[in-house]
Amino acid sequence: MNKSHMDSDPSFSLTTYPRELLQQIAAGDQVAFRQVYSSFYKRLYQFALAIVKTRESAEEIVEDVFVRIWQQRENLPSIQNLRVYLYTATKNASLNYLSAKAKAGVTEPFDHIHVELAESTLTPEQILITAEIYQKIQRAVEALPPRCKMIFKLVREDGLRYKEIAEVLNISVNTIDAQMAIAVKRITLAIEAEFGFPLKKIRQINK
Repeated sequence: MNKSHMDSDPSFSLTTYPRELLQQIAAGDQVAFRQVYSSFYKRLYQFALAIVKTRESAEEIVEDVFVRIWQQRENLPSIQNLRVYLYTATKNASLNYLSAKAKAGVTEPFDHIHVELAESTLTPEQILITAEIYQKIQRAVEALPPRCKMIFKLVREDGLRYKEIAEVLNISVNTIDAQMAIAVKRITLAIEAEFGFPLKKIRQINK
């Protein structure tokens, strides 16, 4: 699959998956398949990279996930939530890769994972702040504990809902809520300390 497909198609929403689209893929429609591939590849790559920590392996893992999707495309119409399905498949493939390589700490509950956040995690438009504060927030996000940072990324950057993240990471919604509260509090305190004035509270979204 050509890397040009990494760029998302703006006409395709990551939050809605028309049943007709999955049926088209199941029937062998390669155009419909590439639409899903283009919309999800970059996000799934970043998610895999957070787990395996090597770019080449992350690319391989996501490519393999989509190859299996295509090979088993007849089953697509039965999938209830495509986004959860893809993230879970990527997580499982990543952990299987680590297990095969006998990496230390594979069974740890994501506490060892390094996350590379895309620049779009928090946008000035979303929070109505200046570019300078935006940069401070990015640094505050980078300072979050790894598990907290991963959950924050999945919510704020990838747009997953708490229930979806709970399914992907096999943790409770309450845990996600608590981690998001920690993230929001730490980021807010960091910005207030930096600028010396209260920052409008960053909303917790996508519950």
